[in-house]
Amino acid sequence: MTETIDFFSGFGANDLWFLAEAALRTLWISILSIAAGTFLGALCGWLIYEGKIWATLTLTPVLDIFRSVPLIIQLVLFYNFAPIVGLNLDPFASGVVILTIYTAALVANVARGGIEAVGRPMRRAARSLGMSYWQDMRYVVLPIGGRAIFPSWIGVALGVMKDSALVSVLGYVELLKASQILITRTQEPFLILSIAGAFYFALSFPISRYAAKLEERWAQ
Repeated sequence: MTETIDFFSGFGANDLWFLAEAALRTLWISILSIAAGTFLGALCGWLIYEGKIWATLTLTPVLDIFRSVPLIIQLVLFYNFAPIVGLNLDPFASGVVILTIYTAALVANVARGGIEAVGRPMRRAARSLGMSYWQDMRYVVLPIGGRAIFPSWIGVALGVMKDSALVSVLGYVELLKASQILITRTQEPFLILSIAGAFYFALSFPISRYAAKLEERWAQ
């Protein structure tokens, strides 16, 4: 008698755990990229604001390229051409590098806008009180400009977290890639994508709510 082999099986508890682990990978790659990209973007924004000619001529075109070229193209090009220059990076490292640069390109304009939000008269007043340039940046520009750009930065952070799904094209098993794997095996796309969407919501909603609470506190 010939036995029939069933290649597909239903969605189970192990599959839910598999998605949960993938969600943690999504969170991890997002945290690293957003943290590094925010620091790098703030530095670039400051350099552009200060009007250094060399920074304006070199940084602005490069940042415009990373803002304009679709992220998926950046990921694929970097992952395939990095070995040519001797960088043998795995999908996770490649994703972090490109997401960091992409985040920095977005944050640079946000940071520059935050510095510009602090009026020149206020900064001159700080200097007239005896503050150094760096004291002015720390005690005047950072608190005021930081509050002004905080909603925009939250938007960038949430966008990068969702865009991290594109790292799946490199083979990194984050939430979207894990969903694709399970859909192929279980043939239950609606259920799996609904669960994946719930995981994305669980990652994003606390951040947006906490940001809203901070804004309300600052408005008081």
